[in-house]
Amino acid sequence: MFKIIAKLATMLCLLWLPNAQAAITISSARVWPAQEYTRLTLESKQPVRYNMFTVKDPERLVIDLEDVDITDSLNGLAGKVGNDDPYIKSVRVGRFKPGVTRLVLDLKAEVKPQLFNLKPVAEYGHRLVLDIYPAVPIDPLMALVLRPENKLPEPTVTHEEKPAAPALSETQELPRIAETPVAEAPLPTAPNASAKPDKILAKSSPEISTRTLIIAIDAGHGGEDPGARGRSGTFEKHVTLAIAHKLKELVDDTPGMRGVLIRDGDYFIPLGGRVEKARQIHADLFISIHADAFVKSDVRGSSVFALSEHGATSAAARWLAKKENEADLIGGVNIAVKDPYLARTLLDLSQTATISDSLKLAKHVLGELGSMNTLHRGFVEQAGFAVLKSPDIPSVLVETAFISNPAEERRLNDEDYQKKLARAILGGIKRYFAQNPALSKQRLAQNG
Repeated sequence: MFKIIAKLATMLCLLWLPNAQAAITISSARVWPAQEYTRLTLESKQPVRYNMFTVKDPERLVIDLEDVDITDSLNGLAGKVGNDDPYIKSVRVGRFKPGVTRLVLDLKAEVKPQLFNLKPVAEYGHRLVLDIYPAVPIDPLMALVLRPENKLPEPTVTHEEKPAAPALSETQELPRIAETPVAEAPLPTAPNASAKPDKILAKSSPEISTRTLIIAIDAGHGGEDPGARGRSGTFEKHVTLAIAHKLKELVDDTPGMRGVLIRDGDYFIPLGGRVEKARQIHADLFISIHADAFVKSDVRGSSVFALSEHGATSAAARWLAKKENEADLIGGVNIAVKDPYLARTLLDLSQTATISDSLKLAKHVLGELGSMNTLHRGFVEQAGFAVLKSPDIPSVLVETAFISNPAEERRLNDEDYQKKLARAILGGIKRYFAQNPALSKQRLAQNG
């Protein structure tokens, strides 16, 4: 009798105690496909324990999740994988054995996966993140050259002329400019001066058109990192990408220039990865596009920032740089493993010449923005923005407007206004090159 009573007491105690092994619920499952890599994110209130392995013939990736419930969010993961995903063919979810939920990813090619946990940050809970990279990292320069819109026309040969130069191949370099710099051309004293930017670019020197100038256009935030949010629900990452696309179109329509989007879709790129990609394509300039936010909704205007060696020029600039530099925490960087496409370099921040050129570029862009929008401050500011830390590329960060201001949020969603912003940025770029002809790029077709 005593043994029976003891067993019953033990059972009652177990029922009363909190269930330490309660199943974990996946509250959200997201997929962010991109050419560079595809990211799959599972969000929950508790961290998820996992085991991952690959299977060959055909290529599959298997992830076992411990003590995870099969919920609608998890089941819905399969429907979020599009046919155009570069790496994932399909996803299957099922109960492998008691206490273990298995995810099977059918792959389109051999990959290098990274699986890691992220702690809660901002509005996110615990996240289990899977990054699927190609087995052979993509070369950003060759991806640029081999895109159909970037290929050179087929040569035309007649009996009266020599064969034209063949189209670029993987072993050839892009055209170089002459080694001898050309004297600086005069710049009008104000953005509204009679000389237009198009004419300034043409007058500056034939050297500018000797080779294609590469403008790296960085749309801020993306993917897991939405950036700032407007009162009406506008995400900064969508606005910046729309403006970036319009700026690329204008740059591509400018003789002697080619725009390259650092981010061409809704996915996350680490701040250092943005810098490195610009260096790998040997960009002449780096333009990072953002839409600012502040706690007060009446704050408005455009701003342009450059990197600082010696601290921020104001408390506001320091606050903004800190906020922008937290993008890696929100977007989710795997700090345990270096990105496979990222040959990260220890940047020499004593590159005063590059910062000096960045300030010149920033002043021209700010002047052009001032001709079509209110300026938040009438001068260029500086702070320690991680995305501007290229040692050899003049780099600026453009805060186009305050997305937290309802009136500016509406304008930022207007395509005509986005085009005006893009034209103003391009006008600043042209004015910069009018006074600062680009030097030659001797290693343009080599890997960074």
